[in-house]
Amino acid sequence: MALRRVAALLFALALVAIGAIGARAEVVVRDDRGVEVAFAAAPRRVVSLLPSLTESVCAIGACDRLVATDRFSNWPASVEQLPKLGGLDDAPVERIAALKPDVVLVSSAARIIGRLEALGFKVVVLETRNGADTRNTLRLLAQLFDKPGAGDAVWSRIETEIGAAAKRVPPAVRGGRVYFEIDSTPYAAGPESFVGEMLARLGMGNILAPDAGPFPKVNPEFVVRAQPDVIMASKPNLQEMRLRPGWASLRALERGQACGFEPAQFDLLTRPGPRMGEAAGVIADCLVRIAAVH
Repeated sequence: MALRRVAALLFALALVAIGAIGARAEVVVRDDRGVEVAFAAAPRRVVSLLPSLTESVCAIGACDRLVATDRFSNWPASVEQLPKLGGLDDAPVERIAALKPDVVLVSSAARIIGRLEALGFKVVVLETRNGADTRNTLRLLAQLFDKPGAGDAVWSRIETEIGAAAKRVPPAVRGGRVYFEIDSTPYAAGPESFVGEMLARLGMGNILAPDAGPFPKVNPEFVVRAQPDVIMASKPNLQEMRLRPGWASLRALERGQACGFEPAQFDLLTRPGPRMGEAAGVIADCLVRIAAVH
């Protein structure tokens, strides 16, 4: 009898151990709402509704799990062949549901979060306003997709590339105050945004104060009064700046101390993801050109 009791006890312990192993297979992440989202295993079918998240998924080695993206996701080239599901305001819930995703990756601005969760879909909400957010997003995605260390490896590469870009910025332009236009409304990149932080890493200043917020809407007259040393914007926006009331008097425009970026470059510069190091190189190239002219 004693032997049977011992055998039964050992069997029970084995079952507990097996259960513990099964429990460890579960993946639980806390998204940027502070909501814990649990998965029985790492998701295999993924919908990404933000370009920076799409790029981050691919950078950590999980691109093959994407089954659809938003309409703006265009890097790497392989994602252009995936079904496109609108943007922040018009993503079609029915089409997403038909794909039976294990997880939908969105920003907090997406309007469909509640509807997707009401239908029983797992939604992970991620915000990447600055560098720290970007690093945390890469780490969370690596955890979610069971890619140990992949997020830190991507971030380490970004840091190395930004450091190399900073060394190329000519002393003649260092410390110059930059107006970086996000949109012609105009919205600008503030010091606390990932763009503003990158400019600071490259030794540049900002016409906006730190308390302006990451991407504030600015008064056009403020830009004229601020007289930035360097202007950066998309090429179309830069080309029409002189037509804005008072903006023809901006000395940076008069002196050619401005860079207008082609659409692909501007996408690169305004996405907080794995290509931020490459973006720093594009800004450094801009500053090298300005220094060479002056």
